[in-house]
Amino acid sequence: MPAPGSVGQVATLAARLFTAQSPLRLASGAVLGPVDVAYETYGTLSAGKDNAVFICHALTGDAHAAGFHEGAKRPGWWDNLIGPGKPLDTDRFFVISANLLGGCQGTTGPSSTNPDTGRAYGLDFPLLDMADFVTVHRALLAHLGIERLLAALGGSLGGMQVLEWGLRHPEQVTNAAIVAASSRLTAQNIAFSAVARRAIMDDPDFHDGRYAEVGVVPRLGLRTARMMAHITYLSEDAFSEKFGRTPHPERDKPGFGIDFAVESYLDHQGRVFLERFDALSYLYLSRVMDYFDPFSRPDALHGVAASPVKFLVLSFDTDWRFSTDHSRRIVKHLQNAAQPVTFREIPSSWGHDSFLLPVARYHDTLRGWFGRALREGLR
Repeated sequence: MPAPGSVGQVATLAARLFTAQSPLRLASGAVLGPVDVAYETYGTLSAGKDNAVFICHALTGDAHAAGFHEGAKRPGWWDNLIGPGKPLDTDRFFVISANLLGGCQGTTGPSSTNPDTGRAYGLDFPLLDMADFVTVHRALLAHLGIERLLAALGGSLGGMQVLEWGLRHPEQVTNAAIVAASSRLTAQNIAFSAVARRAIMDDPDFHDGRYAEVGVVPRLGLRTARMMAHITYLSEDAFSEKFGRTPHPERDKPGFGIDFAVESYLDHQGRVFLERFDALSYLYLSRVMDYFDPFSRPDALHGVAASPVKFLVLSFDTDWRFSTDHSRRIVKHLQNAAQPVTFREIPSSWGHDSFLLPVARYHDTLRGWFGRALREGLR
């Protein structure tokens, strides 16, 4: 029996949204087809189709946001948030979660087969833009017969996608929640991703992105990229509280192996990551974040000026990867356009990862915000 509040066992579905005859035209002008998208849904769509909430995932997320798959050891990545009685209550809302274009969990990406060559795209896959994620997920909504969202919600990269969606297509998004995100990465953030990508591409097993053809994976590079990223996801207080300077229990004597508990944790995170994520997707999706800068467009706020979106922007006080300054910048731009925007900085000791955790004030804020959205309904 599923635990109370769980959506229970779920299945990941797939939809072919673009074909070779009717391809996806990317923001760059390149075309791509066919394009398949993996997605899951939770709850029931109302008769008026006015209770749909779209979930946008972070860099290494996927469509499996809630519930569990048969035989899986862990529930979906946002299971603490989505389900009966939870802040995103599936007794009241119809929730859609879909894998990003360029991903590696069922949606077309650089490891998919290029129909022109019969081989994996590899680095021949076109570079992507945040707008491309939105285009594909809007096509999924059309496939599901949904014209307008009651809300879109995303954390980190997902929050960036929600911002893009709200700015480019405000007529489709009544409410938009942007959590622990940014509208423009700092040089430091770009630097972190640059080192991660270099670790992957300099791995001897990378083979110019053709590693699958020779039966290998750039394991060392991908593991290093994930280990470094995890350092940025937690605050110093979280590392101190969780690990301190505790020696690894299997340490024999000081050396250059895994001597401390924190080293063991990072090593574990890197190894587990190899089982579920592809190096090419890491390259492509992280690069999209680097170039995202929607407010640099002269017409960025024209759409919401004509069709306002009710924005919620949340940050966490110990998040140094996307600090509160990133959120305040988003809020400032929206306020300058006279948009209805609510901002909250949430106290949490867990840093950037807080958006994935059941932080009480965070969940209470979302619960109240979703309740208000449902009461007010679609415009």
